[in-house]
Amino acid sequence: MALSETDVQKQIHHMMSFIDQEAKEKAEEIDAKAEEEFQIEKGRLVQQQRVKIMEFYERKEKNLELQKKIQQSNLLNQARLEVLKRREDHVHTILEEARTRLGEVTKDRKRYGDIIHGLLAQGFFQLLEKNVVVRCREADVDLVKERLGDAVKQFKDTAKIDLNVKVDTDYLPADISGGVELSARNGKIKVLNTLESRLDMISQQMQPKVREMLFGANKNRKFQD
Repeated sequence: MALSETDVQKQIHHMMSFIDQEAKEKAEEIDAKAEEEFQIEKGRLVQQQRVKIMEFYERKEKNLELQKKIQQSNLLNQARLEVLKRREDHVHTILEEARTRLGEVTKDRKRYGDIIHGLLAQGFFQLLEKNVVVRCREADVDLVKERLGDAVKQFKDTAKIDLNVKVDTDYLPADISGGVELSARNGKIKVLNTLESRLDMISQQMQPKVREMLFGANKNRKFQD
């Protein structure tokens, strides 16, 4: 039985409605799938960026902490160096004060004479020579000649060596505090026994003890010698 025109139109309309509905459902399915994938990708990217941001700030925080420690260490070292400098300046001031007082020793003739005797005798024993030249300040010539005999005798009695001593007229500078210089073999070997040289030597030996007296024992020092 042949379909009427109306029936054909109805079937076509029905088929078109079915196709349209299926297309809509497929489109909705695609949209839903795309939305799901979009949300998943968005979440992944957000999480990825969040991790990067967290790592960035963690590194920044670590760098700041490191810079803080470095700065604290530098400040601590600067403070320690400043303390050490102040201590060294104080020790130096004391030694300089001692140096300025050397001249006062020469005012006591007996005491200074004993010192001259000791410096001469010590110089003779250091040189161990038969012929020695002694230099001193022009102001000390008489005192040196006065105490020379005893020092020579002390050396001869102990070392059993004959000794000939000449007091040189090429005097030591007048601006030094005092003491003597001994030489032998035409000046090739010398012993400098001025008051300044003795103070320098003693100050080097005494500086650790002076520091301990002024500032107390160093807890970090393992050896005392």
